[in-house]
Amino acid sequence: MKKSRIETVLFFLFLGGMLAFLLLAPDRAKSETENRTLAQKPVFSLSAVLDGSFMSDTEKYLTDQFPLRDEWTVLKAKTEQLVGKTEFHGVYLCKKDTLIAKAEAPEEGLGEKNAEYVRKLTEKTELPVYLGLIPSAAEVWRGKLPPGAESWDQASYIRAAAGESGAEGVDFLGTLEAHRGEALYYRTDHHWTTLGAYYGCAAVLDALGRGDELPGPDAFQHRVLPGSDRFNGTLYSKSGIHWLRPDTIEFWVPEEGLSVTSWRSGSPEETALYETSYLDEKDKYSVFLGGNQPLCVIKNENLPEGEKLLLIRDSYSDALAPFLAQYFAEVHLLDLRYYRASAAQYAAENGIDRIFVLYSVPNFIADRNLVFLGQ
Repeated sequence: MKKSRIETVLFFLFLGGMLAFLLLAPDRAKSETENRTLAQKPVFSLSAVLDGSFMSDTEKYLTDQFPLRDEWTVLKAKTEQLVGKTEFHGVYLCKKDTLIAKAEAPEEGLGEKNAEYVRKLTEKTELPVYLGLIPSAAEVWRGKLPPGAESWDQASYIRAAAGESGAEGVDFLGTLEAHRGEALYYRTDHHWTTLGAYYGCAAVLDALGRGDELPGPDAFQHRVLPGSDRFNGTLYSKSGIHWLRPDTIEFWVPEEGLSVTSWRSGSPEETALYETSYLDEKDKYSVFLGGNQPLCVIKNENLPEGEKLLLIRDSYSDALAPFLAQYFAEVHLLDLRYYRASAAQYAAENGIDRIFVLYSVPNFIADRNLVFLGQ
């Protein structure tokens, strides 16, 4: 009986301590570990109570601001791993301490629609249009997935989309699979590594009949800048698996001879191939060109008579573009999430020679902005 009372007292002391901590500690605006904004204390109003939003917002607030949230998240994930769990919030914990995002099937009909939007682009322009779909690690590294792990068939979709789009193809799948034993993707992030982007450049050049122009990986200087060896990516944040060693971002392409212009704020501004300030932040992958933006143009001063490429792209192209910039006079990167004007018109007005629609498969099958390709 005495033991029961002691346990009850300790339990209420624990609850009281948690409540005091929650009330007295300042609210956090953002979780660096999860790389997201945290819910803030909701404002009380009668209308919010009546429509139920106040209680819902309060629940989110208490969950996000729970004392020692990051530590409890890690403890939960570690406990689940010990009992045999391998999937954590849509992320698989795989061999060699590698995190791989589960490949989800697209919403019915959306994947086919997006391939059709590429076809509409080919009808809007007389320029050659190429479609390059980059498989995620779940496809190329299937052998690393836990036994019985579900993974949607990206390879079949890539083949089907190639026929439906009417565009010329870039064989990222075949090129990456030929090197599946190498470090093509980060262990804690969904993007490809600099080595993966190098092979992506090889696939683009192969599609143009210029594959013999790319030297081997050893021809590049593999630089590691201060801070680039502490990269914990999106899968690290999403999964709660926070005990793996960080990734390292390498920089192979020198900046000499390349000028970079960004339209991040709506007007042109000179930027850099590598925005090294991001190495001090959580989102270190944005070191490539400074991350998401409507439009970015890289010019190679050593190839003034070379071809001009337009990449209609997602974030995978940020690591790919530095390699392509070595072989073309200009590389224009256009992001349909922020740029809503006609891509065909942009190409005509800027003297573009070839248009590439380059997306990772998970982004391509889910992106609703590809509809703008038909403008």
